Amino acid sequence: MTNTCLTLEGVSFTLADGRVLFQDLNEVFDQRRTGLVGSNGAGKSVLARLMAGELASSSGRVAGGGTAHYLSQHIAQEGTVAALAGVQTVLAALARIENGSADPADFDAVGDGWDMRERLQSELDRHGLPHLRPDTPAASLSGGEAMRVSLIAAWLSGANFLILDEPSNHLDRANRLALQVQLRLWPHGLLVISHDRELLAQMDRIVELSPLGLRSYGGGYSFYAECKRSEDDAAQRLLDQRKLERKRETHAMREQQERQAQRAAKGARDGRDANQARILLGGQKNRAQGTAGRLRQQQAAQQDLLSQRVREAAQQVAPVAAIAMHAVAGPQAARLRVAELADVLLPHASPATRANVTISLTITGQQRIAVVGPNGCGKSTLLRTLAGKLAPLAGRCEVRARATYLDQQLADLTAQRSAIHHLQAANHAAGESALRTHLAQMGLDAALAAAPVGTLSGGERLKVALACALYAHPPAQLLLLDEPSNHLDLASLNALEIMLRQYQGALLVVSHDETFLQALNLTHRLEAGVEGWHLQALAN
Repeated sequence: MTNTCLTLEGVSFTLADGRVLFQDLNEVFDQRRTGLVGSNGAGKSVLARLMAGELASSSGRVAGGGTAHYLSQHIAQEGTVAALAGVQTVLAALARIENGSADPADFDAVGDGWDMRERLQSELDRHGLPHLRPDTPAASLSGGEAMRVSLIAAWLSGANFLILDEPSNHLDRANRLALQVQLRLWPHGLLVISHDRELLAQMDRIVELSPLGLRSYGGGYSFYAECKRSEDDAAQRLLDQRKLERKRETHAMREQQERQAQRAAKGARDGRDANQARILLGGQKNRAQGTAGRLRQQQAAQQDLLSQRVREAAQQVAPVAAIAMHAVAGPQAARLRVAELADVLLPHASPATRANVTISLTITGQQRIAVVGPNGCGKSTLLRTLAGKLAPLAGRCEVRARATYLDQQLADLTAQRSAIHHLQAANHAAGESALRTHLAQMGLDAALAAAPVGTLSGGERLKVALACALYAHPPAQLLLLDEPSNHLDLASLNALEIMLRQYQGALLVVSHDETFLQALNLTHRLEAGVEGWHLQALAN
């Protein structure tokens, strides 16, 4: 039987600029379904690529047998569906053989994949993509369709270890549930990098990557979250205790020094009052100075020991700064109409919906609307139309308030520009110091704020785009957010939920993450389907 374990043996990785991303990682990944979590920028995707053999470690090694298949969180929608599914080489070789080729290289390329054309079509049908063909351009696919085809590549890969980086991103509710079922049935090694709490709940264990290294927790997400809270509380209590001990001991040592100084001064006065000989007074002074010197040495050693105990306790406290996002829109009258759609026919009709379905919708000042529905039904198109990025094919679209749009592809970010340059372009009124503070509160320190956004992790880039949306000037009265929770780490996701609950303007948010949506105090759900669009008021 093929070994399905991947073992990290002292693995370290240093970035091109000399920064150590992680070091001396040791862990065994076996057939247990494992979820990998950690803060944005901790190095999860780099570690995944190391385990898949796409990168070389700076030191240490990854040991294991068999083959690993890696699914990146950033899907390059280039070439065709066959290329995205990872079978283009096999299909091309099959076509050449069918046309008379006897080249051994073609037969080697096909291997055992003589039925690959049929297997691909079967997988496309099973994943709700019967309208796609192997030669369909990948660029024409929606984000959810591209992710489903990329997952097909994993199932067809023949690998005995899957490494999936954010596999539920862009998937609608039905396909997220289908993914959970498929992963439960996967018989080999599995590592899932995700912040999808529902998906993490399906894992056999959670492994966390942090500056402290790798830490394994048996059980799914709820068990991990409970353990983390207990560990973080215990570590903080120990650090507080060590600091208090140092403070008390420092105070006691200061009092001891004062008492010793008082005794020395009293001895000197008594000697002078007793009219002792100068040689005796000098001896007393030398003895007092020697005693004071020894006391200082003892106290310095004790102070070093106390500080070392504080440092050791501090190292056990997760070194992750609190993430904060702030709602900046002013209150609006609840009945103020901020946008109106009248018999709008959206562009880019999809097989998922009827081409002639129109939408009429009035959005008022403090409505909070979740836009839900299957992949390809027009949710993103609706937001892009409201944002003025697309023109409706028919009907009227009117937006009467300042609107800010966050698209799931982060198309407004320029890879060569820094986060602070992007935010300054969105907000000319605030000073650079205030804008840097906003970025720092979102977990983007001075170095990350100055780095080209193309060098940042997926979650860090999303934070830059969120900052530009949330802190634009003048502030938005209508937020249009397309999958804003994708790529965010758990702490940032919690901060975003808190901020959006506090936001006083109108909100339209597209998301397939029900846990995220339930945290937003929504007023309505706008659902798209084959019968059209339906707006439902929610009980608060």
